Amino acid sequence: MYSPTAQSLAPARSSPHPPAPTSPLPHPSSMALVRQRRQLPHLTLPLDHFALRPPPAPPVAVAPSVSSDAPRLSDYEKISLLGQGNGGTVYKARHRRTSQPYALKLFAAEEPSAAREAEILMLAADVPHVVRLHAVIPSPAVEQPAALALELVRGGSLAGLLRGLGRSMGERPIAAVARQTLLGLEALHALRVVHRDLKPSNLLVGVSGEVKIADFGAGKVLRRRLDPCASYVGTAAYMSPERFDPEAYSGDYDPYAADVWSLGLALLELYLGHFPLLPAGQRPDWAALMCAICFGEAPEAPAAASGEFRDFVARCLEKKAGQRASVAELLDHPFIAQRDAEEAQRSLAALVAEAAQLGDQ
Repeated sequence: MYSPTAQSLAPARSSPHPPAPTSPLPHPSSMALVRQRRQLPHLTLPLDHFALRPPPAPPVAVAPSVSSDAPRLSDYEKISLLGQGNGGTVYKARHRRTSQPYALKLFAAEEPSAAREAEILMLAADVPHVVRLHAVIPSPAVEQPAALALELVRGGSLAGLLRGLGRSMGERPIAAVARQTLLGLEALHALRVVHRDLKPSNLLVGVSGEVKIADFGAGKVLRRRLDPCASYVGTAAYMSPERFDPEAYSGDYDPYAADVWSLGLALLELYLGHFPLLPAGQRPDWAALMCAICFGEAPEAPAAASGEFRDFVARCLEKKAGQRASVAELLDHPFIAQRDAEEAQRSLAALVAEAAQLGDQ
């Protein structure tokens, strides 16, 4: 999770990726498969506990040389803890010489996601709806970054915004989140990057209502069109069915469709004010998540929501990846396309200001 506490691209409609009712009871063979994979005790933990990690990289035998003019950790002064991200801890920090504020992500020693996240952020340097990388701080001991100096988005994460408001969000600001996140995904997917961990705590919002995708520790650059990316990295609660149980969905695979599922869950969470797959207040465990994601019906927006929002969420949360809407199709959906984008963004900015005022009281 990357949750800092202050920062739209005309949507290109072409996409290189074509768009791709379960019974209430789990299939016995699928249940056996999940039990075989997940020999875990019953857990009742926060959603972010289920942020899974790739296997550690082998140690590097020879320490690299670090240029004398390379950025160093000593150049930055840590001010406060912002949160935990994939593979690292994020601090609000200040550059000692320039006094410029940053979000400083410090990685654990030999963290395998460090180099991958730096690579993705450098690839996405020109994408407005991706958090900006300012500096890669090399490690003096191993061939990977020790830290990343990132753009500080002062409104914080959408998860933090929900907590600060103490209530759910309306459709107009949610449309602003949806549009800007889809524009970010459109650009990332064009670069063959999949995020694999979209959730409210990894979507940042600035004081002007601008939305940035953050925390690429679970992300991947696809070297080939059908590179496998169904591994258990990211947060299990927001995984699509084909990622949570890849064998059961092996014939229905699109590496980009999983990001659409996660976005649909995140938007529905903003509308409901709680994680959509479980009743409000229920703590997730592996069995509940497995049954809800793989064997239960896809969650729906409540009847009180508009028809456009209900359909938009349903298009995101198709259980079969091949039937899920593409990013390009969602950008043309009436929930977004028939709404004033600037007005929607202003409504999101108003919520950021309201949460900040409540926090000052």
